[in-house]
Amino acid sequence: MHVLLFGASGMVGQGVLRECLRDEGVASVTAVVRAPLGVSHPKLRELRHRDFTDFSALTAEFADTDACFFCLGVSAAGHDERAYTTVTYDYALAAARALPAKPELTFVYVSGEGTDGTERGRRMWARVKGRTENALLARDFEAYMFRPGFIKPLHGARSRTRWYRLFYLATSWLYPVLRLLGPAHVTTTENVGRAMLVVSRRGGTGPRVLDSRAINTAAREYVRG
Repeated sequence: MHVLLFGASGMVGQGVLRECLRDEGVASVTAVVRAPLGVSHPKLRELRHRDFTDFSALTAEFADTDACFFCLGVSAAGHDERAYTTVTYDYALAAARALPAKPELTFVYVSGEGTDGTERGRRMWARVKGRTENALLARDFEAYMFRPGFIKPLHGARSRTRWYRLFYLATSWLYPVLRLLGPAHVTTTENVGRAMLVVSRRGGTGPRVLDSRAINTAAREYVRG
C-alpha cells in the first residue's frame, strides 16, 4: 500500500507516520510538507509544496496513492471563519481533487468530536468541519471521517502549538481516569494511526464516521501488515 500523508509534522500526523513506517504492508509513505520533517526512513519521501490550496502540480506524484491520511488541521482559536475555512476545508478538498480517480482509494480525514454534520450549528469550527466531512463523503472514493476527542500523544509525538503542548503536559496524568470514565471520548496517536490502516484495508465496509470509541475498536483489530 502506498500512503499519502498530510500533516505529518503535527501531533496526530507524527503518530500516523510512525505506524505507517512500522507496518510491513505499507510500501511507501509520501508526506506533503512545507518544511523538512527531520525524519529519515527508507519508505519515507517528502514532497515540498507551498500552496496547500492547489496541488494540481503534484497529481503525477500522487498517481500511485492507495490511501490518503489527512491529519492537517489548525485550532479555531484566533482564526475567523474565512481563515479557518481555508485551512480546514480548502486544503482538504484541494488534496482530494489532486488524487487519482480510483474508487477503491481510501481517504481518512481527521475531524473532531462535536463536528456538526448539519452545517447549521452555532459553533463555527463545528460547521466548517461538518461541511468538509460532507464534501469528502460525497466524492468518488472510500472516505472515512475520524472524530477523536481527547488524544493522548505516545512515542514522542508532540503538538507544534505551544499551548497544546502545555495542555497535554498538564493533563497527561488524567488519561487513565478519562479512559475509565469516558472511554468513548479518549484515544491515542497510536490508535489513530492503527485505525487508519485498518479502515484502509476494509474494502469499503464498516462505518464511515468514527468517534473515539470506534477508532479504538478499529485499532484493536490491527495486525501489522
